[in-house]
Amino acid sequence: MARMTGGEAIVDGLLRHGVDTVFGLPGVQVYGLFDAFARNSNRMRLIHTRHEQTTAYMAVGYACATGQPSAFSVVPGPGVMNTTAALVTGWGLNAPVMCLTGQVPSAQLGRLRGSLHEMPDQLATLKSMLKHADRIEHPTEAPYKVALAFHHMMSGRPSPVALEMPWDQFPAVADITPQDPLPLAPLPQPDSEKIAALAKLIDTAKAPMIWVGSGAIGAADEILALAEKLGCPVASFRTGRGIVDARHPLGLTVTAAANLWASTDLLIGIGTRMDTATGRWGSTGPGVKLARIDIDPAEMRRLKVDIGIVADAAQAVAALLPRVAPRQDAARAAAIAAAKARAYSDIRAKVQPQMGYIDAIRDVLPEDGILCDEMTQVGYAAWIGMPIYSPRTLITSGFSGTLGAGVPMALGVKVAHPDKTVISVTGDGGFLFGGAELATAVQFGINLIVVIFNNAAFGNVYRDQHRLFDGRDSGSALTNPDFQIFAKAFGVPSWRVTDAGGLKSAIVEAMAANSPCLIEVITDITKEPLPFEFFAPPQA
Repeated sequence: MARMTGGEAIVDGLLRHGVDTVFGLPGVQVYGLFDAFARNSNRMRLIHTRHEQTTAYMAVGYACATGQPSAFSVVPGPGVMNTTAALVTGWGLNAPVMCLTGQVPSAQLGRLRGSLHEMPDQLATLKSMLKHADRIEHPTEAPYKVALAFHHMMSGRPSPVALEMPWDQFPAVADITPQDPLPLAPLPQPDSEKIAALAKLIDTAKAPMIWVGSGAIGAADEILALAEKLGCPVASFRTGRGIVDARHPLGLTVTAAANLWASTDLLIGIGTRMDTATGRWGSTGPGVKLARIDIDPAEMRRLKVDIGIVADAAQAVAALLPRVAPRQDAARAAAIAAAKARAYSDIRAKVQPQMGYIDAIRDVLPEDGILCDEMTQVGYAAWIGMPIYSPRTLITSGFSGTLGAGVPMALGVKVAHPDKTVISVTGDGGFLFGGAELATAVQFGINLIVVIFNNAAFGNVYRDQHRLFDGRDSGSALTNPDFQIFAKAFGVPSWRVTDAGGLKSAIVEAMAANSPCLIEVITDITKEPLPFEFFAPPQA
């Protein structure tokens, strides 16, 4: 046993689970926890921000970029409520994130007497959106409850979790028995009969396609081996990008995959909700078969398929590999190549100037560099047109589509990978959700390159309003600050450009600056075509 405060017991638990960086914003209810961060500053790094939402977004970005657990801490009530958009985004991204928050004093719990930051039932609110949430009532509970939270976070499908503690218990001292990490829940083993059935289905299919999501990242080697054995294309939309290198003949974007959909007779989803093909494209007819591999049993009732295998992706694909017959189909290979070439040329012909900017970024971004998107025109173009070479090098808010998440998540990505080039593409609207975090970047030397595409509008909303409501817009046109002066106020080098060539040159200079940097690209919303036909093409 060791004498520790409640805060120190939590910090000890974080360190035992490999977390040595915490994103936070202090306040009175968590003073004891932040003092524990300070007392362990030789082992635990605290990065504090200017808004609670950024603490959580940075933790989500860190987790998505590494696949490892991350943590943030904020005050209870309005503080933790400010982080819920990021927590829901993390849930959608299967991000292993720990939320640490406070509570009213122990004697006031449940009394609703108006204690500072009190809310009706914070724990129930957190439980309603997270995989696991719990309260640490006393310092002696901290080691086990921290370990249990990590157990839930990392078992099966990773997901955010939360722990709260009354503010008087953070500084309280007790004899503490440390707790090492608990064993994770056993992985569900692939059902041998279903593996055999899927192998038979593959062998009889003429044109199978594999669809991957973030749940397949850990199975990248096995999936590539399966694809090459079958000559089978591997497609992805956002979070699965890079599982198969875009330069590989079998690595497809969503647009290239759509070009093959009419001839596909078997779709195998691995670690993905399969929403794009089954929801956006519809069925090719009664002959198409659907199969999926997913670690989450609940997924099997969310989408009806012909064969559903509950298992770890890598284990299931490894079991499948020796059961399928190799094939060489020159006609199929030619069709895949044609679908890729058609997608490449169509996107660059129709989605301009966005694809010009994407190509400029790809030209200068190192092979291991990371692009972080935002809900903005160039971000959408990146999903369909940015060549991604390896997993976790396109970081996105996924189906959550969280406006304003881009720059804060990218800061977390850069903290996780300080030696890699990280570029955040954002719009003028999304950037100002967290633009003050340039101060955080400067203070902690987070050398993120932020590229703002300034079209003076919430672009999609503005365009839809004009298209659908007789040219009227409401709440979507923006009056922006001078972003060059804005950057200067934080001591951040900045550039203003108007074309892809200027952007390319500015990124090269920013990469050499060894500083947080801001590049503003002036664009015209009336001259930015919709890219959405390439997510769900009419022919699909």
